[in-house]
Amino acid sequence: MSLKDEITAYVPENEQEETDRAVMLRYLELAPDVLTRQNRVAHFTASSWILNREHTKVLMIYHNLYRSWSWTGGHADGEENLLAVAVREASEETGIGYFKVLREGVFSLEILTVDGHEKRGEYVPSHLHLNLTYLLEADEASELIVKPDENSGVKWFTPEDAVSASTEPWMRERIYEKLNHKRV
Repeated sequence: MSLKDEITAYVPENEQEETDRAVMLRYLELAPDVLTRQNRVAHFTASSWILNREHTKVLMIYHNLYRSWSWTGGHADGEENLLAVAVREASEETGIGYFKVLREGVFSLEILTVDGHEKRGEYVPSHLHLNLTYLLEADEASELIVKPDENSGVKWFTPEDAVSASTEPWMRERIYEKLNHKRV
């Protein structure tokens, strides 16, 4: 299934998702480089909401750039299969080698703002992440490994504590709360 078809097939849960979905579909039509960071205005990313087998905990990383506990995720970098991107990033950022996909297709979608910042000594201007989120499951007993260039912690939280651990109000209130509500 193409990225456009995957987004088109997604049934929005609320007004935020409905609006963001329409913007993503329009941007796919207008911006041929939307899958790469060469598009400095907006580009696609993929994230994961990772549950343990009992679905009682959520795996988070302490994201160095945002200085907050956060979900895992990363840039499409030309890859149209954003589920593959989400799984790869989850593995790279946590050290876990196997994830079960709990829901085929997109679990959530959102457009996220990213403030300008330095990355590897180069300035990255403020931009948007056109983000698709996937629901994954992992073994809580798996060894967790920090990826020092991106995060400085990997930890399991109760769903409520995962929300509280974030220092980003928008992510707490509009994204992580939504994901916890949807996971049930």
